[in-house]
Order: sequence, then structure tokens, then C-alpha cells
Amino acid sequence: MLRREETRNEFHRDVSGIVREAPLTIFASVIDKRRLKKKYDNPSNPYHLAMAFGLERLYVHLSRKGCEEGKLHVVFEERGNKEDRNLELEFRRVLDEENNQVGVQLPFNIVFSNKQSNAAGLQLPDLVARPIGRHILKPEQRNRAYDVIEEKLRRGPDGAVRGKGLKVFP
Repeated sequence: MLRREETRNEFHRDVSGIVREAPLTIFASVIDKRRLKKKYDNPSNPYHLAMAFGLERLYVHLSRKGCEEGKLHVVFEERGNKEDRNLELEFRRVLDEENNQVGVQLPFNIVFSNKQSNAAGLQLPDLVARPIGRHILKPEQRNRAYDVIEEKLRRGPDGAVRGKGLKVFP
């Protein structure tokens, strides 16, 4: 039993080191499905909502850095033919200036990657998603992984991450 805990702690240290040293900015969207269903009679797909919030924040970040020109490829892990088609339709809908909160045509292109590709760029979001969600749903619970991740969340001029690198809805 002790060996398993030592292995887990070593893994946590290694992943924390990778995240801490990586030159990255994290944009996260947390959709509380229970609150969403309580608040709205016919709520939008939570996955689609999270994607829209992420794309909008990504565009704002890029535009503030003077990088809004050209096309940026946004990679999604394949989830199944029907789900992928629905996601692509929603992705293209959100790009339209009338359907996003930024009010401009978003310069993104959707790319799907097979889960078996084992791409590092898709593994990292998997590693950070759970600690972020846990932090929002159980903020009183100790969360060492979130402490490291929080350093990488996009911040506003006032240093706040809520609404900038971390969107929580509703």
C-alpha cells in the first residue's frame, strides 16, 4: 500500500513539474450541469457552452497579444461520428460574429485528433481538467494539482482568473 502512495506522489510531482515549467496559458470552462438544469428549462449542451467560452477567451488573449490575424487550428479529441459532427457545427456557429460574445468573426479552424494518437497536446488538458473541476465543485477540499494549474490560468489586469482564464457557468 505504501508503494502505491509513493508512486502516486512521485507521479504528482512529475506532472506538477511539467505543468510548472511548460510555457503555456490555460483557458478553462467549468459548466455546473446541475445548476445549468435548474436555471434553464432547455439548457444548451454543456460541452458546446464550454467550447464557446474557451474560444472567446482564446481570441481575446490572442488579440491582446496582436496575434488575431490568420487562422489558428483548435484541436479536439474525437468522441464519435455523431458527437464530432455536432461539435463541428457548433464550432462553426460560434465563429460567426453574431453568435459569440466577442462580436467578431473568430479566426479558428477545427481539427479532430484520434484518441489513440496519444498527442501530448491532448493529454495535458485531460490532466488539468479534473483538478480544475474539483476546485470549483469542492473549493474547501485541498487540491495540490489545482495550486500548480492556477499559476498557468490566464489572468486579467487585476490578477483575477475568474472570467479570464477560468469561466464558471452558470
